[in-house]
Amino acid sequence: MPKYKAKRGNGRSSAYKILSAVIVLIMALAGFVSQKMGLFSDVQTLPATSISADGQLAVHFIDVGQGDAELIIAPTGEAMLIDAGPGSSETSLLAYLSALGISELEYAVFTHPHEDHIGGADGVVNNIDVKKVIMPDAESSTVTFEKLLTAIDKRGCEVDVPAVGDTYSLGDAVFTVLAPNSSGYDSLNNYSIVMRLDYGESSFLFTGDAEALSEKEILANSPKLLDCDVLKAGHHGSSTSSSQDFLDAVTPDIAVISCGAGNDYGHPHSETLTKYSAMNIRVLRTDLSGSIVITSDGHNITVAGDEAA
Repeated sequence: MPKYKAKRGNGRSSAYKILSAVIVLIMALAGFVSQKMGLFSDVQTLPATSISADGQLAVHFIDVGQGDAELIIAPTGEAMLIDAGPGSSETSLLAYLSALGISELEYAVFTHPHEDHIGGADGVVNNIDVKKVIMPDAESSTVTFEKLLTAIDKRGCEVDVPAVGDTYSLGDAVFTVLAPNSSGYDSLNNYSIVMRLDYGESSFLFTGDAEALSEKEILANSPKLLDCDVLKAGHHGSSTSSSQDFLDAVTPDIAVISCGAGNDYGHPHSETLTKYSAMNIRVLRTDLSGSIVITSDGHNITVAGDEAA
């Protein structure tokens, strides 16, 4: 069973017990009900607090096909969502959240206005009580973006445009904003909100689609906040992200790549996978494994399913 111990104050992994099997069973029930009835509110599931029992923080890298969606649940039950996948996965995303008993989100972070990150965002805002929406100062002329703005306005959500260095609390966990560092980019990807999560000695880095330019800016402005245990690979494992200098500063034990099977972009790119392999970084992929769940007790982290290995 692979275990990940703390390095320089950043923690690794603890026993996940039967959580993986419970989640698989719950999701199977949710998928069946949503497919047959088209409903989410009627799915009977365990509450979120039972999913994050025994002092565990749970990070779900949800399989939304070619897109991003990460759910973080604090040990005390507070939850936040980072991105909401493409519109084609909205139904399955809502079913996943319902299956975990998620009816309220402390934060919904929409890293940048590309469809594969905000396609399901209006569905999330319309169906879940979101206390605060966090978005960059970036706009898109797409119908998808307009639908999100309409949903935010209709629901009266508070909206934050964060600055580098801003922090947000989720139970005992703390998120720190590392990007974007500039006010104007040629690529919407570089407007991506990059956030570091610290829970005890364990740390996660969520990068949206931030490319090498944004990575360089983070290296210049927040180098001491990059070293972490788990990296959500930038831009679905594209060669436009995961620059070598950036990876040398992050030095993760695990990189999670969120992408769709057989996607048209060839994600993840071989150049990125070669870098990870050379650095002995364990790579987990939603296109190969489906949704991935990693937990932390504040000292150690565990990947769901490792107990059965």
